Amino acid sequence: MSKQENKKLPKEAYGGVAGKDYVPYITGKSNTGGNAAVLIIGLVLAAVFAASTAYSGMKAGLTVAAGIPGAIIGSALVGVFAKEKGILGKNIIQGMASGGESVASGLIFVLPSVILIGSQVTFVEGLAVGIGGVLFGIGCTALVHNYLIVEEHGKLMYPEAMAISETLVASEAGGDSIKYMGIGFGISGVLTLISSSFLNVTNNVISYVSNSFYKWKFQVEVNPLLLGIGFIVGLEISLTMFAGSLLANFGIMPLIGYFAEMAKDGIMVWNNPSMPINQMDVNVIGSSYVKYIGAGMMLCGGIIGAIKLIPTIIASVKETLNAKSSVSGNEDGKSFQNVILLGGIILGFVGAFIISGNVVMAIVGAILSLVLSLLFVIVAGRLTGTIGTSNLPVSGMTIASLVIVTLVFVIMGWTTKGDNRSLLLFGSFIVVSIAMAGGYSQSQKVTYVMGGSKNEMQKYFTLASIVGVVVVTGTILLLADQLAVTGEGAAFALPQANLMSTLTSGIMSGELPWVMIIVGVFMALVLYFLNLPIMTIAIGFYLPIATTSIILVGALIRVFVEKTSKKEEEKETKVSNGISLSSGLVAGGSIVGLLGIIFQVSGIITVGTPAGFAAGNGMAIILLVALAVLVAIPIAFAKAKHND
Repeated sequence: MSKQENKKLPKEAYGGVAGKDYVPYITGKSNTGGNAAVLIIGLVLAAVFAASTAYSGMKAGLTVAAGIPGAIIGSALVGVFAKEKGILGKNIIQGMASGGESVASGLIFVLPSVILIGSQVTFVEGLAVGIGGVLFGIGCTALVHNYLIVEEHGKLMYPEAMAISETLVASEAGGDSIKYMGIGFGISGVLTLISSSFLNVTNNVISYVSNSFYKWKFQVEVNPLLLGIGFIVGLEISLTMFAGSLLANFGIMPLIGYFAEMAKDGIMVWNNPSMPINQMDVNVIGSSYVKYIGAGMMLCGGIIGAIKLIPTIIASVKETLNAKSSVSGNEDGKSFQNVILLGGIILGFVGAFIISGNVVMAIVGAILSLVLSLLFVIVAGRLTGTIGTSNLPVSGMTIASLVIVTLVFVIMGWTTKGDNRSLLLFGSFIVVSIAMAGGYSQSQKVTYVMGGSKNEMQKYFTLASIVGVVVVTGTILLLADQLAVTGEGAAFALPQANLMSTLTSGIMSGELPWVMIIVGVFMALVLYFLNLPIMTIAIGFYLPIATTSIILVGALIRVFVEKTSKKEEEKETKVSNGISLSSGLVAGGSIVGLLGIIFQVSGIITVGTPAGFAAGNGMAIILLVALAVLVAIPIAFAKAKHND
């Protein structure tokens, strides 16, 4: 096996040559990177990133791609346990980490909706729709592998796949990435340990609320996990989300409160007959009115996003039908690929019968799920090549799919709560298929660039994704009691899952507060005409301002780091180390927070109650300053490495 001596990706990795003529980073007879050690490391990381992404995604509505942190951690572990597998072993591990994260990024959008409508989901049902979606998503994407990865080389840029490839190459020369991830994990773990997520010995929410003439609310949750997400996504996304929260909490909420106080006695809130409208506080206004305007914004944003995808859908289907070489490859690879796809189809039908208990519903639901999944899987694979997985419009594609399935259910007369439960489980199959298409095509692009085996990646990625389904389903069931709590005091915001449950149950029951939904739709149309990002603003509108404000703080720390860097090389080094540290913040906060809930539920620990100074805003402000300083200092003092 020979390696590039200059430790740099060949410039042809970014295009300039036909895909079939590209010479990968690693050349030689052997292109395998897997062994028992790599498999074990990959499965462990898949489980860790699945649990971490599920926790952070349900809390913040945002997820962080696992490819780069997976590559960083994988590089360190391969160096210790599987050194002979080198960069191809590291690539397998990053792909497996992405598999676990991709499952979580999809499943948390819809599966918790079953709990939100007041129903339950069993572990077997979660596994059936999750694993079915995994196999179908990977199988369909594998059918167009040559088209997406080889034939479109240089045309589909796969920005995140190239960033992962560069990270893998950089790992060969060593680096500080793992050190900074460790620092972030430590900071996040300690702060999460003392907050409400674990021991709850100190208040970690700065809160200012006014229920007088002008009703408003401003809060900051001192949460290292959310701060890390803010640093990673940057100022533009963080500020756009925060703008949505400002509109909700300082624009719409006071306006509704002002008119509500004029209501006569005896007029009650539409969904709470015990609450007079003229006595609503900010929390009731938020949960009963503002929330539904946000749902309307997200609905409109999702539909607009799906409509804008129509040219991509047409182009993708045309190119897929024309790309005869997409079925090329050795017989072993093709046979395994066919087994995966067939397994996804079979599980789609078997799962349909398990979750519906109605033969007609099972057949209709399975066919709808498979057709819609196939359509959007092809689109997701192509879009990943353009914008990467982090920006993949999974919400929009899922909303469009669920609205179609819901309308079919209503036409068929299936409108009970049990029918809604089945519908959401069909939706879980669809969203997992879409999410898998993005993660899988991205991992295969890295494999192609590095010179690994696509068949080997397919097998390892599939195993990791199945483990991800087990972990995420278990995590959701473990957190079921916490997920069922909505409104003020809810531990998890669940913006996407709340939207899915609100839409499907509202359309089925006919009790959707259409005035608020329509207001949200028109607000979204205004944003569209102004060429503003609807979904980002809508999620900020929907999320608690406590969440979006701390995400903004993380982004502002990144701006500080960038502005205080004197040279471009220094800035790149600091931002790279900052992203590594932030990945550690996300991982530490997610894992320690999840452990805290497990210990609380099992009775291992008893949660305390902050008292005295520890219970007030002053303590939370001190924690915020301490968190910002602890994060900023290691990054700010990072030294740029000069290449000879």
